[in-house]
Amino acid sequence: MTSREAYIAKMKRQLDDLNTQMNHLEAKASDAKADALEKYKLEMAKLREQSTLAKSKLHDLKAAGEDKWDSVVAEMEKVRDAFSRSFNYFKSQL
Repeated sequence: MTSREAYIAKMKRQLDDLNTQMNHLEAKASDAKADALEKYKLEMAKLREQSTLAKSKLHDLKAAGEDKWDSVVAEMEKVRDAFSRSFNYFKSQL
């Protein structure tokens, strides 16, 4: 496996893990009170948007040529880090 393939696989695993954790949090939310549930749904929608963006960047990463690899990696890491920070903050608020 090349370092490029390993990096893509690593990013995919990290994003898959965050999405799995989001699904678990979503299941917990069913016990929340009505006002908290509404706020929760709003925040979860924002996280889903970030997840979609991260998946799109992963797709870009897979398709990137050698000439754009470094810049796409930098973008991927920014998106992944933002998604991860948002998720962890949200999780800490529950």
